[in-house]
Amino acid sequence: MSVSERIDNLIAVFSPLKAAQRVAYRQALEELRGNYDVGDFSRLNSHWRAASGSGEFLDRDSRDIVRARARDLERNSDMMNSLISAWVRNIIGGGRKLQVQIENEELGKQIEKLWAKWCKARNCDVTGTQSFNQILRTAVKRKKIDGGVLFLKRYTSYGVLPFQLQMLEVDELDTNQYKPHTKGNKVIGGIELTPENRPVGYFIRKYALDGMELLHDAQYVDANDVIFYYSKNRFSQCREMPEMTPVMKRIRDANEFVNAVSVKERINACLAVFIKRQLPTSGIGRAGTASDGSKYSYNGKMLTPGMINELNAGDEVQVVNPTGQAADASTFIKVHQRMIAAGNGLSYEATSRDMSQSNYSSARQGIIEDGETFADDREAIESVMDEIYETFIISAVLSGQIN
Repeated sequence: MSVSERIDNLIAVFSPLKAAQRVAYRQALEELRGNYDVGDFSRLNSHWRAASGSGEFLDRDSRDIVRARARDLERNSDMMNSLISAWVRNIIGGGRKLQVQIENEELGKQIEKLWAKWCKARNCDVTGTQSFNQILRTAVKRKKIDGGVLFLKRYTSYGVLPFQLQMLEVDELDTNQYKPHTKGNKVIGGIELTPENRPVGYFIRKYALDGMELLHDAQYVDANDVIFYYSKNRFSQCREMPEMTPVMKRIRDANEFVNAVSVKERINACLAVFIKRQLPTSGIGRAGTASDGSKYSYNGKMLTPGMINELNAGDEVQVVNPTGQAADASTFIKVHQRMIAAGNGLSYEATSRDMSQSNYSSARQGIIEDGETFADDREAIESVMDEIYETFIISAVLSGQIN
């Protein structure tokens, strides 16, 4: 018999009505709590606020601020960059090369030669600044930080083929657009969707290079000329979300901890000297003086090795030499980096490059599991490459480069 039941029995002796009310109210509370502890509203869960809704509904209010904070960590956090570098190394690595496997070997070699030439910066990039492999590396990085990136197919006369790529960041989607091009469609987050939520067009903002001035109305680009590279985690999601979101707060906490420890150690390394005066230093005839009768000021004086100096009469030197040992920062950082890596499905060694606590078996198991984690992003980037290659072949045939 529980404590509550014993109290009910005791109360029932004096007031059966009160005892029955206690039992009824307790049963009602049990029904409100439900069958899951995580679903109740007890004291431990009172501050756990969560909302339910579609993926786009929940993401759109936080998307811009989360992206801005992710970019801030990219600029200022070494831990964030170690995590991103692991993805870029294992997904793109030294670059991707084309190997054509068809019966006509001569045609295959011709395609490979033309592809290698097109992959140069002046031929594949509409700005002429990045090669194809560099574009892929930047795309993987932006997908982890920004949540996604847009590949636009542009048909120009600048390169070896009338086909080039223009890379756009997700910020360039015009979220102020609400009127679709086709009646019956809808516009969400700068993307025109059919009633079945199939993208058919993108509204792209056009602004000056400084990013401060809009040049004219948004440009509408057909979905056939756009490759939206992002991860879709919910079926009701139509826009991206930074993939570093679950671990960003922990990365910032680790950075703040390192900064605090650094400040503490700098303070501990300091040596300061204070002059304690025994005699009054103000008033007529009360100023402290040296042995020769002149007043000595310590303003701007510094300690130097082998220094010999004389104090005013009655002055005393007090040295402040902070003592203390550094906090165990290494353990704290290791735990945080391990949790940050786990939040991305990776091992601690893959992101920290620290193999001091691993052996052959654990390292091999980690490599196998990390490979499975990277497989999803490899598949995503390869689907982008497949579509780019298809457009490359079509452009090569239409321009007469390939028969």
